[in-house]
Amino acid sequence: MADERTWREAISHVLGASAEPLHYNDITEQIVAQKLRRNLGATPAATVNAHIAASIKRDGHSSPYLRVARGVFALRPSDTSTTTPHDSPSESEVGEVEAQYDIITSFGMFWRRGSVEWTASSRLLGMQGIGAKQVDFYGQLGIYLLYDAREVIYVGRCTERPLGRRLYEHTLDRLSTRWDRFSWFGLLPISEDGEIGAAPGPFGPGKIIPALEAVLIEALEPRQNRKRGDDLAAVEYMQKLDPEIERRKKRATLEEALRKL
Repeated sequence: MADERTWREAISHVLGASAEPLHYNDITEQIVAQKLRRNLGATPAATVNAHIAASIKRDGHSSPYLRVARGVFALRPSDTSTTTPHDSPSESEVGEVEAQYDIITSFGMFWRRGSVEWTASSRLLGMQGIGAKQVDFYGQLGIYLLYDAREVIYVGRCTERPLGRRLYEHTLDRLSTRWDRFSWFGLLPISEDGEIGAAPGPFGPGKIIPALEAVLIEALEPRQNRKRGDDLAAVEYMQKLDPEIERRKKRATLEEALRKL
């Protein structure tokens, strides 16, 4: 593609080509699949959602987007002269969309212990999808779970010492031989550039309770909960293998080959 589209152009292109409304995660996936943007940043799904929500809140009926359901959007028909119940979401609804990442800003599920080069300053690398910028979550704060296969054997928190340091300590303590995977839920905001920000201010029950529910649903995967925690999919990060591990493997292979000469 010769010219990169703006986020607004890319979003409108995807929605215009769809016969039905789309969740912002699906919009993001189509933008990536169709290569409508080369620069995705570290938080593409959150960026798509923020662009749409900001347009609806700022432009009202002049916005090209309609909110059909929570997180689900469509293009506003150009010949619409009357509004539908979803044409003008309340300010509280739009605020809910914009603020849904206030507490759980990022998380990773079932990351492999063996994909991290463990040191006192280990890099915990993750990305939201192909083409997205990688983020090092060493400095994240929040809660984490350690697994032996799929069984949770330990739940911990990182408040004074960051996530990377706490996990490294568990490679040396009494749990060192008992876990092979870990999940984590982070509270510090992640910028589009992939930087971890400062701790946010205090939150009320209206935000804390849904966040706790979402974490429990993601972590425990109860059979009767048919959907995932509220919109957490937009802030999930897939683990990326630490490049140092690949380099170490290549060095070992080369040394082995040289020994055989």
